[in-house]
Amino acid sequence: MNKTEKIISLLLGVVLAWYIFVEMPRETQKTADRAKAVAEAQPAAVVQSVEHATNAVSQAASAAKDALAKAIKQPSVPEKTLVLENDELRLELSTWGAVVKKATLKKYAQGLGPIDERNPAVEFDFSSSPLGALGGVDGLVPNSAYEVRSSASNEVVFANDVATRTVTLSSGYKVSYREEFRSEGGASPLKGLDNSISLGVMTMGISKNDLLSVDSLDAYNEKGKEEVVHHCEGDSPLKAYLVGGLSGGCSGSQSAAGLPAMVRTGITDEQKWIAVKNRFFVTALASSDAVISGFDADIARDVNLATYRPVSVAVKARFRDAAVSRSTTFYIGPKKQALLWDLGMKDVMEFGMWRWLCYPLVWVLNFFNAWIPNYGVAIILLTILVRLVFWPLTHKSTVGMKKMQELQPLMKEIQTKFKDNPQRMQQETWALYREKKVNPMSSCLPMLIQIPVFIALFNVLRSAVELRYASFLWIADLSEPEGLFASWFPFGGLNILPILMAVSTGLQSAFTPSAGDKSQQRMMMVFMPLMMLVMFYSFPSALSLYWFLSNLFSIVQMWIIRRQAAAKQDVLVPEVIDPPVTRQMRRHG
Repeated sequence: MNKTEKIISLLLGVVLAWYIFVEMPRETQKTADRAKAVAEAQPAAVVQSVEHATNAVSQAASAAKDALAKAIKQPSVPEKTLVLENDELRLELSTWGAVVKKATLKKYAQGLGPIDERNPAVEFDFSSSPLGALGGVDGLVPNSAYEVRSSASNEVVFANDVATRTVTLSSGYKVSYREEFRSEGGASPLKGLDNSISLGVMTMGISKNDLLSVDSLDAYNEKGKEEVVHHCEGDSPLKAYLVGGLSGGCSGSQSAAGLPAMVRTGITDEQKWIAVKNRFFVTALASSDAVISGFDADIARDVNLATYRPVSVAVKARFRDAAVSRSTTFYIGPKKQALLWDLGMKDVMEFGMWRWLCYPLVWVLNFFNAWIPNYGVAIILLTILVRLVFWPLTHKSTVGMKKMQELQPLMKEIQTKFKDNPQRMQQETWALYREKKVNPMSSCLPMLIQIPVFIALFNVLRSAVELRYASFLWIADLSEPEGLFASWFPFGGLNILPILMAVSTGLQSAFTPSAGDKSQQRMMMVFMPLMMLVMFYSFPSALSLYWFLSNLFSIVQMWIIRRQAAAKQDVLVPEVIDPPVTRQMRRHG
C-alpha cells in the first residue's frame, strides 16, 4: 500500500467515523449541572406522556397526567365525542375544548404485520395535551364546554359564548381550525402574547434507533433568509432535553442524575411552521394567518432509566396578534417526503447538507417500489443504479491502481538510486508517471466523489417511513437490525447482513490492486471489515443490505477488469518460434 492509498483509506475511515459518531448523532454537549440550572430557572411544566400500543408510559408521565386531571375542573355539561374520517386519518373530537383527543393513522400498523384487532393502527393519544387546545382566551379554560352547531363527515362547527370553532378534515393528513372570537364591546378576548394553541404531544418509540425532536422554520435569520432549525442541535435551549436513539437526529447517553423529570423550555422568535416528530411520524402546525411568535415545549424523561431519554414532548404555539378571527392548518401523519414537500416542510426529513442528493434518491426508491412492490427489491435496484452511474469512475480508479501496481519495480529502482536526493527522486518519479501516462490521483478522486452519495443514502435509508415494517427475505423490518434468535445471542440478536458486509469488505480489499507492502494490505483486510462490522451491527438492515450489495458489485467489477487485463497480456505477448537449425549450427553445437 503506497502513501496515497494510505491517506485515502485513512480519510475514508475518518469521514465515516466522523459522520456516524459525531455529525449523525449530534451528541448533546450540555452537562447535568447546566440542565439543572435551566430547569430551575424556568417553571416546571405538567407534562404528560401518551403511548402507542408498543410503548409503555413512564411513571413520570403517568403522574403528570393524574396531576393535570385533578387540577382542571371538569365541565358540568356532559362530554360528547364526534368523529371525522377520511381514507388516511380518523379523528376523535370532544365538545370539551372543541379539540382533537385522538388521531388514528389508518394505513400504518402499530406492530409488524397487517392491521387487525391484535395489531391496530397507529394512534396519537392527545388526551393529555389535546390538539387545538386554546390558551390565553378570556372566558375560556382549557376544557370549556362547547355545543355542536353542525356536523358532517369532514367538518364540525362548535360554539359557546366566547368562540365559534370550525374543525375541517381535508384530504390526506391535513386538519384545519377556524376560530371566531367575540366578547362584550366587540374587543377580542385574546390576551395578546399569552394566547396559544396546542400541537398535541409526540412520544418516543421503543426502538433504539428512534428519536424525538422539534423543528421549526424561523421567519428570519441573521442574513434575512429563511432557515429551518432542528432544535436538537446548535444552541437551541431544547437541545439539552431532546435526546434520542442511535440512528441520528437528536441522540446522546448522558447521565440523568440531577435532571428534573419534567421541564418546560421554548423559543421566542417568530416562526412560519412548527413540527414535533419522532423517527417516522409528525404532528405540525403547518401554517397560520396569524403571526406565530414562538412556542413552548414541555418535555418529560423516563425516570426509570439511569441515562437520560425523553419519553414525550408537548408543544404549544404562541401568537402575537389579538384578532377576532384566526385560521390554522395542522398536519398529523407520516414523515413522508412527498407529503411534507407539498406543505413547504420538506426539511423535516432532516437530510442536512446532502438534501440535494437525498430528495432524488427517495423518489427513485419509491419509483422502484411502485414498479416492483417490495422495498428490499427497490434497494437492490437502487444499488445497481448507483453502481452503474459510478461504473466509469470506479473502472478508471481500479485501472489506475493496477497501473500503479505495475510501476512498483521501476519506482523502487528510482527510490534506491536517488535515496540521498529526495528532490531528484520526486522529479524522476513524476517523469515515470508522464512516460507511462499514469495519474496517481486517478485512483483517489472517484473514491472521494462517492462519499457524498453514500452519506445521502445513509440519511435516506435510516429514516424513510417507507421502510417501516417492510420485509425482505428473512428480514422482518428493513428499518431495524435483523435481530434473529434474540434470546440466544447477545447485543440484540444475530444480524447476518453486517457479517456478510464485513466479509465482502475483506474480499473487496483482497481484489483491489495494491502498490504497497503486502503485510499492510493484509492488515487493512482485517481492520476495515472489523470496523465496519462494529459500526453497522446495530444499524437498520436496509443500510447493511445496500453496503453488502455495493461490495458485491465492486468485487464483480474488479474481477472483470482483471480478466480484461489478463486477456490483453495474452494478445500482446508474441509467439516465440525457434529458428531452423542448419548443418553448420549442428557442427558447432
